[in-house]
Amino acid sequence: MKFKLIFCFLFLLLNCEDKKSKKKNTPETKVEITTEKTEKRSPKATIKKREFPRLTEKNAMDFFLEYDKHHKENKVRISTDFGDIDILLYNETKFHRSNFIWLTKQKYFNNTQFYRVIDNFMVQAGNSDEKETSRKRHYIGKYLLPPDTKRGFKHDRGVISMPSSDIDNPHKLASPYEFFIVQQKGGAHFLDGDYTIFGHVIKGMDVVDKIAGVETDDADWPNQNIYIRDVKIIE
Repeated sequence: MKFKLIFCFLFLLLNCEDKKSKKKNTPETKVEITTEKTEKRSPKATIKKREFPRLTEKNAMDFFLEYDKHHKENKVRISTDFGDIDILLYNETKFHRSNFIWLTKQKYFNNTQFYRVIDNFMVQAGNSDEKETSRKRHYIGKYLLPPDTKRGFKHDRGVISMPSSDIDNPHKLASPYEFFIVQQKGGAHFLDGDYTIFGHVIKGMDVVDKIAGVETDDADWPNQNIYIRDVKIIE
């Protein structure tokens, strides 16, 4: 009789310990499963697929030729620290217009600067000494646009122009990422034929004049950075 009582007591004791052990392990197992799922999902969430190819000198012209067929916007607003500048882009210079619209949609110009300013001549923009600008260029690609200087446009006051890559003079940029606006009264016609004109200012020349009037260092870089805060398409 005593033996049976002892056996029953031990059986109940072991059964209770076994239930406690199972309850104790359950939360730990759930935590491990949750952590594993999080680790597996995290890398997928950070993957960003390219929506366009990285541009090169080999594919850029074909890219913009096709881009021109589907993107006909030709008016942009450049918002600066000094105010807004509205620009009309010319359909005649389709590669340069398409390039500017493309870069605008990629938000390339945002937080770049007017980095070269010469009063009564021109203001030059689209570059900066910040790493973010270099990162954007690396992502978009390295390419050049061909000169398109025989459309009959003149470097009158207010035109927006881009240096061609085969001109050897102090104003050469050899880059589709940069542009300049002629501020000189009466224009700067000695530039005609050397640089591609692809638009003109339709509103905001007073802003261009303010930018042109700032103090600069010996390299014509403004003493105080003048940022392009935003460029957006208005039509």
